[in-house]
Amino acid sequence: MPVSPAAGFRRVFGHFGTGVTVITTADADGPAGFACQAFAPLSLDPPLVLFCPQNGSATWRRIRAAGAFCVNILAADQRDVSRLFGTRGADRFAALGWVPAPSGSPVLDGVLTWADCLVEAVHPGGDHAIVTGRVTTLGPCRDVTPLLFHRSRYTTTTPTSPYEPPEVVDTLLSWPRHTDWM
Repeated sequence: MPVSPAAGFRRVFGHFGTGVTVITTADADGPAGFACQAFAPLSLDPPLVLFCPQNGSATWRRIRAAGAFCVNILAADQRDVSRLFGTRGADRFAALGWVPAPSGSPVLDGVLTWADCLVEAVHPGGDHAIVTGRVTTLGPCRDVTPLLFHRSRYTTTTPTSPYEPPEVVDTLLSWPRHTDWM
């Protein structure tokens, strides 16, 4: 099937579940941020992540100029935070608590975890930019489920029993010699 209409592209890739993050920065104009599903860890050595903002995003321009950002990974109870940061023109930080990461970028209250990063490289990606960031600081992890997005809806994982054996992928991700992976 040929790829052309954006609606078909969205429908097909809407079946790929993603985590929900809020990418933040701070500059002389104050804090800024946007909801971002196009995020992924990229490399262990060096520690790199990537996210993909729209080319015309005003928040992306501020992140690029600041040279630093924080990835806030949202917890299942933060749907409203995702909606707030996905709304254009909203005063996103007015009623939301946050503290500065070492770079000064906001770490939002209640997130599952966070990573403070420096912009490492920017590559073209159609109507988006592909931004790689070097992770400089990692936050603590809360013992809660993540907020996910699948088929145009928020969802979450089901809690796993501590009595079940880990999945093969869990074993691989915690394996200290990642070069042994198949």
